Amino acid sequence: MPARILCKIKSGPFDVDLVFAPDGIADFAQARARSVMEGIFPVANLRDIIASKRASGRQKDQIELPLLESFRAEYEKFHAPSLRSARRYCRRRQT
Repeated sequence: MPARILCKIKSGPFDVDLVFAPDGIADFAQARARSVMEGIFPVANLRDIIASKRASGRQKDQIELPLLESFRAEYEKFHAPSLRSARRYCRRRQT
């Protein structure tokens, strides 16, 4: 099923889509756990955004992918995720 756009905001330097059921995101709960808060709004993790654009198959999304991948690589150089212990990870998986 293709992504369903609930709202498209077209003011400012870029468009913002508020999406319900995005392509390439199999588990909403896990995607939400990976999201980041910007003010009061949860924003999808950059890797999830890239996965969704890749899965959409839309030409405009395919054109943006190289730029997003480059941005992701640079961003992650300076914002590496915190490391979790294996014990904590395994405990979380068992519950």
